[in-house]
Amino acid sequence: MKMLGFFVLACVLAVPVDAQEHAGAAVESKIIAMEKAWNQAYKLRDKKALNAILDDAIVLVNDDGSLQAKGAFLASISAPAASDEQQVSPESIRVHAVGDVAISTGVFVSKGIENGKPFVRRDRFVDTWIKKDGEWTCVSASATPVLH
Repeated sequence: MKMLGFFVLACVLAVPVDAQEHAGAAVESKIIAMEKAWNQAYKLRDKKALNAILDDAIVLVNDDGSLQAKGAFLASISAPAASDEQQVSPESIRVHAVGDVAISTGVFVSKGIENGKPFVRRDRFVDTWIKKDGEWTCVSASATPVLH
């Protein structure tokens, strides 16, 4: 009888953990989808999609260390560039969520043409997402070149 009681207690205590793990997996899937949507929108120079993904007060730290506000970032999307990024894709993404805040880290790869020559770049990123009015939005992003 004690064994049955212990089993029932263990099952009851495991339910909240299972629900939390399921919620965590859902958040992780959503943030990964948002990261991929961001990469795709950037590649396609889709300012409308980027505007929806990025918070109005986002702080962007570029791979050269410069800071950029949302307006300047969106304006740079349509400006002619010396390089043409033909592919931007995540190589790895991990998400750590606590409540309505999620931190995604990983590496993305950019491939394209710069000054007539092909290039491949890898950057490590750290993005901070918050759930605001029921939707996830990116409030901070930084990228650092992977040099090795």
